[in-house]
Amino acid sequence: MARAQNSYVLIPEGGDDAADCGTEARLPEGVCRVTPAALGATRLIGGPFARTPEGRVQVAAFDFDGTCIRGNSPVLLVRYLARHKLLAPSVVARILVWAGCYKARLPQNESWVRGLVFRAFAGISAAEVNRFLCEFYDEYIDERFRPEAERAMADHEAAGHAVLVVSATFEPIIAAAMQRHPIQYAIATRMRVDGRGNYTDQVASLPVEGPQKVQALRKVCDELFGEDGWELAWAYGDHHSDRAMLAAAKEAFAVTPDRPLTRTANAEGYAILDWASGEK
Repeated sequence: MARAQNSYVLIPEGGDDAADCGTEARLPEGVCRVTPAALGATRLIGGPFARTPEGRVQVAAFDFDGTCIRGNSPVLLVRYLARHKLLAPSVVARILVWAGCYKARLPQNESWVRGLVFRAFAGISAAEVNRFLCEFYDEYIDERFRPEAERAMADHEAAGHAVLVVSATFEPIIAAAMQRHPIQYAIATRMRVDGRGNYTDQVASLPVEGPQKVQALRKVCDELFGEDGWELAWAYGDHHSDRAMLAAAKEAFAVTPDRPLTRTANAEGYAILDWASGEK
């Protein structure tokens, strides 16, 4: 897929100059971090957001893995790293044990497993890793982007809604997706950078997973639009861990949901969307 031609304006925290972000905060292709717990950018094209009679921006929030794309981007990344021997076999084994427990819906430490994955990048320049992950997105993930998600995002954008992705995947992967699809803002899991500008294997804040998605979304939207200047009008998710975000929305969509979320959707009256029927 060709790169999007849209230009972006950076929104650094505490200033309107891109330089305020700091060199270590830069992500590829002009996407800049805006808060300590989130990633954000807005496109220069297009007009102002439409507002409700009460003056609120209407936000459409999308989960990423399993909703916007087929599959799970961290899983795809682990497979790639293991295949290219960039992760020790013992580390891969521990990740697989964690994945089995997660699939069984047992309580798990989300930060711990992300730290295991990022052992492949610990001590390497953040700029170099960011480029690597964006190239990984181009080659292995973007082809998985669901056309239905693209259309839904484009429709919301055309209607003047704020399109936002909330994901537990790694920040540079979402930064790459922002360049190629109608994503105006995004929140993703950020890994800590040390004083030399190199990544560590520590999560910088809580992974954006489960109820944390709602907390992070509220924080970012309060900063962008004001505490009473927005509403979560629509939410899209595929997994039972998206329940909190869907419950917080005025209108919820369960996208090719897993069984627990299907039960919740039927009980709560959420619309169920089949975005997998055309997949090969």
